[in-house]
Amino acid sequence: MFARFSSRTSLAAIVAVPMLVGAGELAMSGAALAAGPCNGGAPTTTQTQCLTAVQIPGNPLRSYDISWVNPHRAEYYLGDRSNSGIDIIDTHHLMFKRTLGKGLFTGVVLAGNGTVNNDKSGPDGVVTHGRWLYAGDGDSSLKVFDLDGPNALAQPPLFTGGTTRVDEMALTTDGELLLTVNNAEDPPFANLFAANGDRNHSTVREITKITIDIGADIPAIEQPAWDPKTRRFYVSVPVVGGNPAGCISRANPNATPPVVVTCDGGLLVIDPTNVTSGSMALGAFNPAKNTGLVKLSDCGPNGATVGPHDNLLLGCTQANNPANRSTLVINAGSKHFTHVNGIVGSDEVWFNKGDGRYYTGSNRNCAPTGCPAQAAVLGVIDGTSVLIETIPQSSGSHSVAADSKRNLIFVPQNAPVAAVGAGGDTTAVGAGICGTENDKTGTGCIAVYSHHVDRDRDDHDRDDRDGDDHDH
Repeated sequence: MFARFSSRTSLAAIVAVPMLVGAGELAMSGAALAAGPCNGGAPTTTQTQCLTAVQIPGNPLRSYDISWVNPHRAEYYLGDRSNSGIDIIDTHHLMFKRTLGKGLFTGVVLAGNGTVNNDKSGPDGVVTHGRWLYAGDGDSSLKVFDLDGPNALAQPPLFTGGTTRVDEMALTTDGELLLTVNNAEDPPFANLFAANGDRNHSTVREITKITIDIGADIPAIEQPAWDPKTRRFYVSVPVVGGNPAGCISRANPNATPPVVVTCDGGLLVIDPTNVTSGSMALGAFNPAKNTGLVKLSDCGPNGATVGPHDNLLLGCTQANNPANRSTLVINAGSKHFTHVNGIVGSDEVWFNKGDGRYYTGSNRNCAPTGCPAQAAVLGVIDGTSVLIETIPQSSGSHSVAADSKRNLIFVPQNAPVAAVGAGGDTTAVGAGICGTENDKTGTGCIAVYSHHVDRDRDDHDRDDRDGDDHDH
């Protein structure tokens, strides 16, 4: 993430979730914690309903980053800095399973003022394919785990050549190529790796380091996504200097008056079959090759995900350009785009093939007239780029992932600020969902939402794409 800077379905109609296990099955699942209800902390009039809240053992959720779902393994994964590992939830029984790699990550690193230094903390980005899990850490390293193996690294860490975190990442459909980004470096860069695919041993290696060279300032790069149709990686670029001409690409809060960013961002297109071993730079967009940096209009994006009809939804955010007021949907082929009004400030975004909807982890819920300073929501957008609803979340909410086989959406909730200090939830929303509204020692939780899909009245816009369930 860029650290520097209608409702009609009742709860009774929600898709059935398997009954939580009894004592015998709980014992078989190891160190599992059963889920609890949403405790009246979520609205009951939305199409997307809160089913339950899964508690995470250990330290309260003060800081976490990206999440991921592997529906074929029925597992949800969260980069949990507070507990220095990857939290894994069973998406079939809705139970905590374990924290993978606990103690092998940098965990929460504090800045001098006591706030969380996101640039140095970890784990950060996380993706999986088959048995292999890949996670970025705050020391500029990529860590690989075998989900079928012990709680240990599958091979030594791979260092990407920076001093700050390996942030978000994306895999090709076959799991053979992995793209990671170091968003907090100056200048930022991406690394392309040969990944494990479906092999039973880990031999991940770096292919090349990718930078952007368009003769303008690029302060950060963000969430990548793989599109199997164009066979390209698409990477959100929050701010592009000179877009438009004369804009300001770096904030300076100490100036009088303070200087704010006024540049929009871009979308970096990478063809993994046309790279230079070792290192390379990509310049301005080349339409003949469909590679390079596309400049965007009225959008400084963090999140990126591939949806129906080869469209990408980009999570524009006012943290990058205060003038942004909407979310952008752009076609991977034609580069034609449209704006989704009413929501902005999205970090991680996710397309759920199960119901044909996009879900956004948004830190502001914006009307066209303006945005409040704190109004974190789960955004719900259909496949035709229409905003369906926004659902209040804890004030630090920015992460979302969906299980398409079960139509479940997972949204982490920060622990209360009274319990953890800086980085904690400053509203009552997270505590209400997690069941700690009267308990200031609350630990946060993972809220699980569901959207009922009537298979006989398929009213959503799906795209029957090749490959894996989610090409992020």
